[in-house]
This record gives sequence, structure tokens and C-alpha cells, in this order.
Amino acid sequence: MLKQRIITAFILLFLLLAALFILPVSAWSALVGLVVLLGAREWTTLSKMRKFEARLYMIATLILCFSMIWMQLFLPPDQKMILQFLVYGTSVLFWVLVVPLWLAGRWSTSGKWLLSFIGWVVLLPMGMAMLDLRSEIQQPWWLLGAMGLVWMADICAYFTGRALGKHKLAPGISPGKTWEGVAGATLGVLVYIAIVMFNTGLMQRYSLILFALIGVAFSVMGDLFESAIKRQAGVKDSGKLLPGHGGLLDRIDALTSTLPLAALVLILTGLA
Repeated sequence: MLKQRIITAFILLFLLLAALFILPVSAWSALVGLVVLLGAREWTTLSKMRKFEARLYMIATLILCFSMIWMQLFLPPDQKMILQFLVYGTSVLFWVLVVPLWLAGRWSTSGKWLLSFIGWVVLLPMGMAMLDLRSEIQQPWWLLGAMGLVWMADICAYFTGRALGKHKLAPGISPGKTWEGVAGATLGVLVYIAIVMFNTGLMQRYSLILFALIGVAFSVMGDLFESAIKRQAGVKDSGKLLPGHGGLLDRIDALTSTLPLAALVLILTGLA
């Protein structure tokens, strides 16, 4: 299983890098829209929608994706800035205020349309961030750097947890995650961000260190929240799209929480 996971991960990384550095803006926008749609398709399964309900949800998601891409490409800068603050601010508030209470209280809901709305709050800001962080002005490096932070946290948490994990983080939601894993992820991300700062001339941008620490917390929340939704749905994986990994949501869960935060931080700090 681990070998299959590694092979799939390397293939996905190669395809992502090729897309990041080669595709024009229009093709990248289409790819981002496809990612959101595939995530939404898996979300309909987790929400236990019937076929007709799932089709309506996918049509609505497609319309929202087209609207998001159109606004990103054609809105005047001042209006686009307002849209960014609204979308990213809503996303960050959701992850800061709603998700911790959801996880702590082990909330569950059988309301399909409430879960549908939550699916959009989870997926659409991530999609917008993938467009903003890879814009023509900024180039792919901001997006790749934010994704790298999530990958580093995930890898360090996995191996530290397996080697040293004793104290469960949230046994009722995701029994495999430990506090030792979180500590390993934090240390790994701090090393990662130090290397990035040293090699990119951003040594004086100490806010990046704070972002790294907050980013680990958001990454963990994204992972745990999807685990909670899967547990409510009674499934182990969100789908079977990726061999050894499960569904697409199983791979982008931490990105859904972290990328909107990264985009908001870039806007607020003037790094973008």
C-alpha cells in the first residue's frame, strides 16, 4: 500500500508541476474548475445525495466554477480585491470558528443541503486560491510554496506519528493521528519555511513563520474535518480515483483549509 501511495504521489507531483509551469492561464483555470467539480462529485457521495440531487448540485457547482473563473479573469482590480476578501475571509472564519466547534462537539447533520453549502465553502475558496496564487503576475511559486508547506506537514506528521505516536489527537474522528505527529509536522514546516525564506530573499518577512505555524493548524483541521464528514457518511475514503490514496478529497483536504489562508495572508502582507 505504501509503495502504491508513493508511486501515485510522484505521478501527481509530476503532472502538477507540468501544469503549473506550462499551461496558459485559460487551461489552468479549466484544470482548477475540473478539480473543484471532481471534489464536488465526491462530496455528493459523502452527503448521501440521491442521483437527481447530485446532478442538481453538480450543475450548480459548474455554474459557480464558471462564475468564479470569469470574475477572476475579467473583474476590475478593485472589485476583484473586494471579492477576494469576501471569499477568503469567509473561508478563514469557517475554519477558525465553525470547524473547531464541529470537531470538538462531534457535530453531525443529516441536512443534505446544509452539507451541500458546506461543500462549496470548502471547495470554492480553494479553487479561487489556486487561480490567484498562480496568476501571471505572481507566477506559480506562491502556489507551489503553499502546497509544499501542506505536503511537508503531511509527510512529517505521517512518519513521526508512525515512529513516535502514542497520544491520540482525535481518536473519535481519526484514530491514526497523534500529537507527536502534529509536533513532527510543526518542526518539519518550520525547517521548510526557513529554507524557503533563506533561498528567496524573504529573510526579513517574519510573518511567514507565523503563517507556517498557523498553516500547520489549518492543515490538521482540514484533514480532521474531512475525516469527520467521512465518518458521518460511514466510509473510509471519499472515493477511488487515486490508487493508494482513495478519492481526490482525501488528497486535497488540507489544501481546502490552507490555500485560502495563504492567499489572504499574501494580500494582507503585500507579498503578492
